[in-house]
Amino acid sequence: MHKALVTGANRGIGKAIAAALVREGLQVVVGARDLSAGQETAAEIGAEAVHLDLTDPDACDHAIKDVTVLVNNAGVLWDGNVFDDMDRFETTMDVSLHGPFSLIRAALPAMKAAKYGRIVNVSSEWGSFAQGLGGGGAYGIGKAAMNALTVIADRDTSDFIKINAMCPGWVQTRMGGAGATRTPQEAADTAVWLATLPENGPSGGFFRDRKPVAW
Repeated sequence: MHKALVTGANRGIGKAIAAALVREGLQVVVGARDLSAGQETAAEIGAEAVHLDLTDPDACDHAIKDVTVLVNNAGVLWDGNVFDDMDRFETTMDVSLHGPFSLIRAALPAMKAAKYGRIVNVSSEWGSFAQGLGGGGAYGIGKAAMNALTVIADRDTSDFIKINAMCPGWVQTRMGGAGATRTPQEAADTAVWLATLPENGPSGGFFRDRKPVAW
């Protein structure tokens, strides 16, 4: 049985991904900055929970033990000019780039030992140069960096490790708002597909609704 870690999984898209992976038969760990909220979600869906603060590299190392499926789902969005708040800029980069990089790096030994790995970076078309970048603050920068990490990580890891990015669309979450057009379950579908790819599945791509989208 493969073990999966989903970050930011105590609610929204992450919770939907984690619940779907449990149904797929994986051993799932809910990563959450608020451990009590993570434990509540884990108990509800039949998973485990771990405290995970993506601004703390040591926490990343602790959370990733024996994981062969990693879903970097956690995100942060704030309104305003990118130059308004340096602390928020750094937090965005920690959550979108530095944390996922640390988790991928920490997961590689277990994936290499198992000769199996699936890594899904939950990105956004707001991080796409083809779409013109978007979102408030540093959101587009963070997601563009996550997309670049996806491409380079795929280049520099073994073929049996499949690494892809995906866009969930506009989703009914605390970040997306009640007026969004997609449910968390609809948004989770592509992430779950990428997290359970067969040996001949794609790697190094960017997907929405299981179809490639432009970087």
